[in-house]
Amino acid sequence: MASIDLHGMGVALITPFKEDESVDYNALTRLIDHLTENGTDYIVALGTTAETPSLSEKEKQEITRVIVERVNRRIPVVLGVGGNCTRQVVSQIENANLSGIDAILSVVPYYNKPSQEGIYQHFKAIAKASPLPVVLYNVPGRCGTNMTAETTLKLACEFDNITAIKEASGNIAQMDDIIKHKPSDFQVISGDDGITFPLIALGAVGVISVIGNAFPKEFSRMVRLALEGDYRNARIIHSRFAELFELLFVDGNPAGVKSMLNMMGFIENRLRLPLVPTRITTFEKIRGVLHKLNIKVK
Repeated sequence: MASIDLHGMGVALITPFKEDESVDYNALTRLIDHLTENGTDYIVALGTTAETPSLSEKEKQEITRVIVERVNRRIPVVLGVGGNCTRQVVSQIENANLSGIDAILSVVPYYNKPSQEGIYQHFKAIAKASPLPVVLYNVPGRCGTNMTAETTLKLACEFDNITAIKEASGNIAQMDDIIKHKPSDFQVISGDDGITFPLIALGAVGVISVIGNAFPKEFSRMVRLALEGDYRNARIIHSRFAELFELLFVDGNPAGVKSMLNMMGFIENRLRLPLVPTRITTFEKIRGVLHKLNIKVK
């Protein structure tokens, strides 16, 4: 089983849409080039930020193909394969074309709110089915259930191919508990841009970032400085983007980052229902912050 090094800044890639809400593959390839050429350490495809629940199976397959071909092994690609039906997730893994994919990101089952034993059994089945390293994804704000540190550590210790967790619980004590007691080669990754800096100081290896879609060079530099122990300069960059961290999510993800990318000329400001673009007040606040940061906007 090949391992994967997830130190640094991964980017949870958005899905650009045209005005008619079809996938904008030209914008997608431009964005991939922007990321790979500006410090991104790896790309996460078909995660929450990609609006994956509103994509058809055919679109998901084509988006994955375009990402893998455009990245062309310049950096690793992590593919989101998750759901709340264990059999279905296992079947997806067993039948997916994983050529060019370096790891799988799989979210805690949502809506049906399993117990900790149910979560453990779910990921046990995924670990047994996956030919690739598995990255757990704990995001109770979306899933309705928190995977405890105890469950995470049990999975990390028992399955060699469960190699990392994207932790977006917002519970610093829980994350610190995982970091303190994990196997030496198990990687803890921040799932929130705003707490990446303090979490790296505790021992996390980096972040799977939303804001990195728009600012890969700047945010990857912050992550690298923090990983190198240069907390003073990392803090300067962290503070510079603090206001944007909040505005990113005030109207939901990926509405905030899509509005930024639209202002910067990368994409149309389109989402698929039930998601909608940011309110005009949020849009103008983001524009104002970008002006303060001397970012050229249209």
